[in-house]
Amino acid sequence: MQSTEDKRIKKRLVVATGNAHKLREISEIFTDFEVVSQKQMGFDAEVEETGTTFAENALIKARAAANALGCIALADDSGLCVDALDGAPGIYSARYAGEHGSDKANRDLLLKNVEKVTDRTAYFISAIALVYPDGRELVAEGRTYGKVLYEEQGEGGFGYDCIFESDDLKKSFGLATAEEKNAVSHRFRGLQEMLKLWQEEERK
Repeated sequence: MQSTEDKRIKKRLVVATGNAHKLREISEIFTDFEVVSQKQMGFDAEVEETGTTFAENALIKARAAANALGCIALADDSGLCVDALDGAPGIYSARYAGEHGSDKANRDLLLKNVEKVTDRTAYFISAIALVYPDGRELVAEGRTYGKVLYEEQGEGGFGYDCIFESDDLKKSFGLATAEEKNAVSHRFRGLQEMLKLWQEEERK
Protein backbone atom coordinates (compact mmCIF):
# COMPACT_ATOMS: atom_id res chain seq x y z
CA MET A 1 0.00 0.00 0.00
CA GLN A 2 2.82 2.36 0.89
CA SER A 3 4.55 1.84 -2.46
CA THR A 4 1.34 2.79 -4.31
CA GLU A 5 1.12 6.02 -2.35
CA ASP A 6 4.78 6.80 -2.97
CA LYS A 7 4.29 6.31 -6.70
CA ARG A 8 1.22 8.52 -6.72
CA ILE A 9 2.92 11.49 -5.09
CA LYS A 10 6.14 11.37 -7.09
CA LYS A 11 6.89 14.48 -9.12
CA ARG A 12 7.64 13.87 -12.78
CA LEU A 13 11.05 14.84 -14.11
CA VAL A 14 11.54 15.01 -17.87
CA VAL A 15 15.09 14.25 -18.95
CA ALA A 16 16.36 15.46 -22.31
CA THR A 17 18.25 12.36 -23.38
CA GLY A 18 17.96 9.42 -25.72
CA ASN A 19 20.60 7.51 -23.78
CA ALA A 20 18.91 4.65 -21.93
CA HIS A 21 21.96 4.16 -19.69
CA LYS A 22 21.87 7.77 -18.51
CA LEU A 23 18.12 7.66 -17.98
CA ARG A 24 18.40 4.54 -15.83
CA GLU A 25 21.24 6.04 -13.81
CA ILE A 26 19.31 9.25 -13.18
CA SER A 27 16.28 7.17 -12.16
CA GLU A 28 18.41 5.22 -9.70
CA ILE A 29 19.74 8.45 -8.19
CA PHE A 30 16.57 10.58 -8.27
CA THR A 31 14.38 7.95 -6.60
CA ASP A 32 11.88 10.54 -5.34
CA PHE A 33 10.92 11.43 -8.91
CA GLU A 34 9.17 9.69 -11.76
CA VAL A 35 11.95 10.05 -14.31
CA VAL A 36 10.79 9.97 -17.94
CA SER A 37 12.59 10.65 -21.20
CA GLN A 38 11.67 13.44 -23.57
CA LYS A 39 10.73 10.78 -26.12
CA GLN A 40 8.18 9.30 -23.72
CA MET A 41 6.68 12.78 -23.51
CA GLY A 42 6.46 13.11 -27.30
CA PHE A 43 9.62 15.04 -28.17
CA ASP A 44 12.15 13.10 -30.19
CA ALA A 45 13.97 15.73 -32.25
CA GLU A 46 17.72 15.52 -32.77
CA VAL A 47 19.27 18.52 -31.02
CA GLU A 48 22.66 19.60 -32.32
CA GLU A 49 25.14 20.07 -29.49
CA THR A 50 27.06 23.12 -30.66
CA GLY A 51 28.40 24.25 -27.28
CA THR A 52 32.08 24.44 -26.43
CA THR A 53 31.61 23.30 -22.82
CA PHE A 54 29.65 20.59 -21.06
CA ALA A 55 27.40 23.21 -19.44
CA GLU A 56 26.56 24.85 -22.79
CA ASN A 57 25.61 21.51 -24.34
CA ALA A 58 23.48 20.53 -21.34
CA LEU A 59 21.64 23.85 -21.57
CA ILE A 60 21.06 23.44 -25.31
CA LYS A 61 19.39 20.06 -24.74
CA ALA A 62 17.35 21.15 -21.73
CA ARG A 63 16.13 24.32 -23.45
CA ALA A 64 14.96 22.41 -26.50
CA ALA A 65 12.94 19.95 -24.42
CA ALA A 66 11.50 22.61 -22.10
CA ASN A 67 10.40 24.77 -25.04
CA ALA A 68 8.93 21.86 -26.99
CA LEU A 69 7.08 20.25 -24.10
CA GLY A 70 6.21 23.29 -21.99
CA CYS A 71 7.54 21.71 -18.81
CA ILE A 72 10.66 21.68 -16.66
CA ALA A 73 13.38 19.66 -18.37
CA LEU A 74 16.72 18.37 -17.16
CA ALA A 75 19.72 17.48 -19.28
CA ASP A 76 23.16 16.08 -18.59
CA ASP A 77 26.27 16.47 -20.67
CA SER A 78 29.20 14.47 -19.45
CA GLY A 79 32.51 13.03 -20.48
CA LEU A 80 35.97 11.88 -19.56
CA CYS A 81 38.88 14.31 -19.34
CA VAL A 82 42.42 12.92 -19.38
CA ASP A 83 45.08 15.25 -17.99
CA ALA A 84 47.89 14.02 -20.27
CA LEU A 85 45.68 14.64 -23.33
CA ASP A 86 44.90 18.24 -22.35
CA GLY A 87 41.40 17.28 -21.24
CA ALA A 88 40.49 15.08 -24.23
CA PRO A 89 38.20 13.37 -25.10
CA GLY A 90 36.20 16.01 -23.14
CA ILE A 91 33.02 17.21 -24.80
CA TYR A 92 33.73 14.82 -27.68
CA SER A 93 33.70 11.75 -25.40
CA ALA A 94 30.64 10.18 -27.03
CA ARG A 95 32.07 10.58 -30.54
CA TYR A 96 35.80 10.42 -29.85
CA ALA A 97 36.42 7.76 -32.51
CA GLY A 98 34.19 9.54 -35.03
CA GLU A 99 30.84 7.79 -34.72
CA HIS A 100 28.53 9.02 -31.97
CA GLY A 101 27.90 6.44 -29.26
CA SER A 102 30.41 3.80 -30.41
CA ASP A 103 31.65 2.97 -26.90
CA LYS A 104 34.10 0.22 -27.84
CA ALA A 105 35.74 2.26 -30.61
CA ASN A 106 36.03 5.25 -28.27
CA ARG A 107 37.70 3.15 -25.57
CA ASP A 108 40.08 1.54 -28.05
CA LEU A 109 41.19 4.92 -29.41
CA LEU A 110 41.69 6.35 -25.94
CA LEU A 111 43.77 3.36 -24.82
CA LYS A 112 45.89 3.75 -27.96
CA ASN A 113 46.40 7.47 -27.34
CA VAL A 114 47.60 6.92 -23.75
CA GLU A 115 49.59 3.79 -24.54
CA LYS A 116 52.93 5.41 -23.75
CA VAL A 117 51.65 7.84 -21.13
CA THR A 118 52.75 7.39 -17.51
CA ASP A 119 50.49 10.05 -15.98
CA ARG A 120 47.08 8.49 -16.54
CA THR A 121 45.11 10.69 -14.15
CA ALA A 122 41.66 11.59 -15.39
CA TYR A 123 38.24 12.66 -14.22
CA PHE A 124 34.65 12.32 -15.30
CA ILE A 125 32.62 15.52 -15.36
CA SER A 126 28.87 15.93 -15.53
CA ALA A 127 27.17 19.25 -16.21
CA ILE A 128 23.50 19.24 -15.26
CA ALA A 129 21.11 21.85 -16.65
CA LEU A 130 17.52 22.37 -15.57
CA VAL A 131 15.37 24.71 -17.61
CA TYR A 132 11.89 26.04 -16.82
CA PRO A 133 9.51 26.79 -19.69
CA ASP A 134 9.42 30.41 -18.44
CA GLY A 135 13.14 30.75 -19.18
CA ARG A 136 14.67 30.24 -15.75
CA GLU A 137 17.83 28.13 -15.90
CA LEU A 138 19.94 26.29 -13.33
CA VAL A 139 23.35 24.68 -13.90
CA ALA A 140 25.32 22.36 -11.61
CA GLU A 141 28.48 20.31 -11.99
CA GLY A 142 29.87 17.11 -10.53
CA ARG A 143 33.26 15.43 -10.89
CA THR A 144 34.81 12.13 -9.91
CA TYR A 145 38.53 11.45 -10.10
CA GLY A 146 40.63 8.44 -11.03
CA LYS A 147 42.93 7.14 -13.74
CA VAL A 148 42.79 5.42 -17.12
CA LEU A 149 43.59 1.71 -16.89
CA TYR A 150 45.80 -0.21 -19.32
CA GLU A 151 42.99 -2.57 -20.32
CA GLU A 152 39.27 -3.05 -19.79
CA GLN A 153 38.18 -4.35 -16.40
CA GLY A 154 34.60 -5.47 -15.88
CA GLU A 155 31.50 -5.30 -18.03
CA GLY A 156 29.29 -3.04 -15.93
CA GLY A 157 28.38 0.55 -16.64
CA PHE A 158 28.79 2.08 -20.10
CA GLY A 159 31.01 4.39 -22.09
CA TYR A 160 34.50 4.55 -20.58
CA ASP A 161 33.52 2.94 -17.26
CA CYS A 162 35.51 -0.27 -17.70
CA ILE A 163 38.80 1.57 -18.35
CA PHE A 164 38.40 4.14 -15.55
CA GLU A 165 39.64 3.25 -12.08
CA SER A 166 37.83 5.32 -9.45
CA ASP A 167 39.94 6.91 -6.71
CA ASP A 168 36.96 6.46 -4.36
CA LEU A 169 36.29 2.80 -5.12
CA LYS A 170 39.85 1.65 -5.93
CA LYS A 171 38.47 -0.33 -8.86
CA SER A 172 37.02 0.33 -12.29
CA PHE A 173 33.47 1.52 -12.70
CA GLY A 174 33.08 -1.55 -14.90
CA LEU A 175 33.59 -3.76 -11.84
CA ALA A 176 31.40 -1.64 -9.56
CA THR A 177 27.78 -2.32 -8.80
CA ALA A 178 25.24 0.32 -9.78
CA GLU A 179 24.91 1.26 -6.10
CA GLU A 180 28.68 1.66 -5.69
CA LYS A 181 29.07 3.76 -8.81
CA ASN A 182 26.03 5.93 -8.10
CA ALA A 183 27.37 6.79 -4.65
CA VAL A 184 30.52 8.45 -6.03
CA SER A 185 29.88 9.18 -9.70
CA HIS A 186 30.14 12.55 -11.40
CA ARG A 187 26.49 12.32 -12.36
CA PHE A 188 25.44 11.61 -8.76
CA ARG A 189 27.41 14.59 -7.48
CA GLY A 190 26.07 16.88 -10.20
CA LEU A 191 22.49 15.76 -9.60
CA GLN A 192 22.83 16.22 -5.85
CA GLU A 193 24.07 19.77 -6.41
CA MET A 194 21.24 20.39 -8.88
CA LEU A 195 18.68 19.11 -6.40
CA LYS A 196 19.88 21.68 -3.86
CA LEU A 197 19.69 24.49 -6.41
CA TRP A 198 16.25 23.35 -7.55
CA GLN A 199 14.91 23.23 -4.00
CA GLU A 200 16.24 26.76 -3.39
CA GLU A 201 14.59 27.98 -6.59
CA GLU A 202 11.26 26.40 -5.63
CA ARG A 203 11.36 28.15 -2.23
CA LYS A 204 11.68 31.61 -3.79
